Amino acid sequence: MLKRFNLLKHRCVLERKNQIKPLLAFTIFVMAMKHTEHKLSPTNQITVNELEANQRIRNLELVLLRIYPTRMVVSKSYTGPVAAGCARDHTGLVGIVLWNEQIDAFRVGDIIRIQSGWCKKRNGHLVVSTGRTGKIVLVDR
Repeated sequence: MLKRFNLLKHRCVLERKNQIKPLLAFTIFVMAMKHTEHKLSPTNQITVNELEANQRIRNLELVLLRIYPTRMVVSKSYTGPVAAGCARDHTGLVGIVLWNEQIDAFRVGDIIRIQSGWCKKRNGHLVVSTGRTGKIVLVDR
């Protein structure tokens, strides 16, 4: 099971004493990085390490790593299904909130772009979402 990348020597290191051959490891590394490279120009794109709490998000491209079970929320401002998730780009991990039809529209491994969303801090971790006015777009599956 692949646990981490050793970028300096271009080989994958397994936490169990086995090692993958350098050429195969470099191929796996390139394939993994392909999913996190930028599709927009750097001026329009924001990365996870640049996120701050209570900040608007213009364009954030992420790979969806996990979607947790859906739950129903009833409040003054919203009533309906909500699912939490986990996503990443090449700079780090971030939590994500999916609303209504977004839950069924995306699956683990999808590359998504959040446009005009928000970022908040919950339990010490950053969480991003589209909110009411933003949108989430499927970039690649």
